[in-house]
Amino acid sequence: MTTAAWPQPVMIGAVLTGQVRPFGPKGLPSGIGKLPVAGPVRVTTLGLAGDGQGDPKHHGGPEKALHHYAYDYYGAWRDELSGESGEAAKVLARPGAFGENLSTTGLTEADICIGDRFRLGTALVEVSQARQPCWKLNHRFGHGGMSRAVQHSLRTGWYYRVVEEGEVSAGGTLQLVERACPGWTLQRLLRVLYVDRLDYAALAEMAGLVPLAENWRKLARERVAKREVEDMERRLAGG
Repeated sequence: MTTAAWPQPVMIGAVLTGQVRPFGPKGLPSGIGKLPVAGPVRVTTLGLAGDGQGDPKHHGGPEKALHHYAYDYYGAWRDELSGESGEAAKVLARPGAFGENLSTTGLTEADICIGDRFRLGTALVEVSQARQPCWKLNHRFGHGGMSRAVQHSLRTGWYYRVVEEGEVSAGGTLQLVERACPGWTLQRLLRVLYVDRLDYAALAEMAGLVPLAENWRKLARERVAKREVEDMERRLAGG
């Protein structure tokens, strides 16, 4: 496994927050619709000031305080979804399509490792896990297979926990300051999770990654113990 090169500082293209609103055909509460914020935003251990989460059981919290998605992928998604509903083109017209809090160009899952610590504005954040796409993306994009497409593409985005609170603003920088697990890029993690799903040696190693969110370590342990992959259908398709 080739480790990623040490990422150079990248400019933060957009900082985004959203209020909880009714979402989807059942009007369930969600904060997935996020808009760019001008000026400094407070970064706390529970996320950005002014950002809402409609389902705190599965979204937000200390291990998912900030969601980062690479704007690098937007062109590919526009091409791949060109035959789908106009809703996909609408949400892809600007950052925030995937409910992300941070949008950058020049940094993807191939460049990021679990446990990487970044200086984000004046805050210090740590990569805690990749994203597990859920059914809300299907409604967001007007495409019933969007959550599966994101999962299969391995272009999922990732989450940070906040080590030191501070402020961040669009136009600032994201600078890597520490790398704890150089052999575990998010790209590798996602391949273990979604492609080579019963690679027991890799799963055992994954379960021992201290900076990785505990629910992901538990998932790895359970796959090894049960010798089977967990059911993903409810997450991808909804109840």
